[in-house]
Amino acid sequence: MNRISTFFLPILAIIGFLALSSIYVVDEREKALRLWFGEVTAVIEEPGLNFKVPFLHEIVKYEDRILPLDVQPDEFTPLDDRRLVVDGFALWRIEDPVQFRRAVGSGGQRSAAQKLDGIMNDGMRSVLGRVTSNEILSTDRTALMAEIRDSVIGQASVLGIEVVDVRIVRADLPEQNLEATFGRMRAEREREAADEIARGNEAAQRVRASADRTVVETTSEAQKNADIIRGVADGKRNAIFAEAFGRDPEFFAFYRSLTAYEKSLSGSNSTMVISPNSEFFDYLKSDTIK
Repeated sequence: MNRISTFFLPILAIIGFLALSSIYVVDEREKALRLWFGEVTAVIEEPGLNFKVPFLHEIVKYEDRILPLDVQPDEFTPLDDRRLVVDGFALWRIEDPVQFRRAVGSGGQRSAAQKLDGIMNDGMRSVLGRVTSNEILSTDRTALMAEIRDSVIGQASVLGIEVVDVRIVRADLPEQNLEATFGRMRAEREREAADEIARGNEAAQRVRASADRTVVETTSEAQKNADIIRGVADGKRNAIFAEAFGRDPEFFAFYRSLTAYEKSLSGSNSTMVISPNSEFFDYLKSDTIK
């Protein structure tokens, strides 16, 4: 029994190993090729359990899902000769795994991504060279991206690849041109600011001159009205004085003398040097009116 066990156990292990080696599973997210000495003998697109000849069949699996591709940023020259750095993005999938295998060989998806990057670069250069930089920098680039996609579909199909979508992620000026561009933009804004300040100062001067003219006109008008009112009042006052003097000249003289006494003797330290016989004191010497 020990001899039998010693003989059959290695055989069973070899049989089990060969049985396991002849089985492979294709995931629902994959496509597989079965190769016989490098030649494709079967394409497995349905998920599930499959069989192969151990050591003779080679199974190559590829993604059946949509894959992303970040296109390397590069400089492009649009129709108006304004150089731009454009960064693109593409979505692609393996449509024909047999054609894909023949085109990229054992490099697989990594080799395909490199080839597709070159195709995308050529397609973008061809399309972007026929439009202006304003169209590239515009927010509505749907038609432009669709044209790039259509231009690369034919070349990508040679690789067994379907390009699903193309997007322009970013479009900027080259780094060496940014500073000069910003300098021109800054100078332009400073010029516009200087123009606005000059126009503001001019408007302020007009407003200030108008206000000064209004002040002068208003002051002159007020002064004229005041002089007229003062002249009318003085005329009425003089008329009253003249009428009073005509009625009683002596009383008028007495009133004027009292007014002169009041004005000349007002204050706490009033001193006058005058002759005692002056007419100024006539109404102080007598208790009667002449």
